[in-house]
Amino acid sequence: MISIIKNKAKNKKRFRRVAVGTFSALFWVAVWQCVYLAVGQEILVVSPAEVLRRLAELVCQWSFWLTVLLSMCRISKGFFLGVIFGSGAAVLTERFSLGNALLRPFIGVVKATPVASFIILALIWMKTSQVPVFASSLIVFPIVWANVSEGIRKTDRGLLQMAKLYRFGRLGTVRRVYLPSVLPYFTAACTTGMGMAWKGGVAAEVLSSLSMSLGGEIYSAKIYLETVNLFSWTAVVIVLSVLLERVLLCAVRHAGRRYGFYFGEKDDGN
Repeated sequence: MISIIKNKAKNKKRFRRVAVGTFSALFWVAVWQCVYLAVGQEILVVSPAEVLRRLAELVCQWSFWLTVLLSMCRISKGFFLGVIFGSGAAVLTERFSLGNALLRPFIGVVKATPVASFIILALIWMKTSQVPVFASSLIVFPIVWANVSEGIRKTDRGLLQMAKLYRFGRLGTVRRVYLPSVLPYFTAACTTGMGMAWKGGVAAEVLSSLSMSLGGEIYSAKIYLETVNLFSWTAVVIVLSVLLERVLLCAVRHAGRRYGFYFGEKDDGN
């Protein structure tokens, strides 16, 4: 009986969340339509219906899917590189004084420097196809570093003393103490970093005018004043960013449950 009540409550909560999300989406589409009618010039603002029509045409073209796939590969590669290096830098800065002394100035420079500056420099340093990877990894790196570092610092000292008392060893302490403490911070870093990776990666594709890329299509639409294409490709970027962020969140949470890590109140059962 208790299980049935809990399932009903969970389903009701899920339905309410979907209903609120649907209403919010419809509200902003209505606002978009009102702006379109108020402006009255399609070269400035196109209607939602026109964007949907153009998207329907795009998804029927093989070049559209190839473009999406290539951009996803570049940005995902940059994201995972940023996660790996950001996590490693967090461990070095929190566990070793020398690592902290050497890496903190570099991280401060990365956080303070505009991404556009790095992108322009990267266009000089490397191949055009590598610039989105570099930009995505660079924008994700400090986000992951900051969150993982915070998770390490917030690890319960009492649990660390207990691990030492019961002789867990280094691997056991990492597995049973540090990972459960850091995982919620790591999850937040990944979900935030995925959206930022898409922003940085697509911006790099735009500035590099990379062919067969989402950013390249956006740049071409801007050059030729094809506003409907500009809106359509931008919508594709937004949808992909949201979907991949959601997939990543579910994957991290699933891995956490599988290995017995608890997310607390943030775990809503999805």
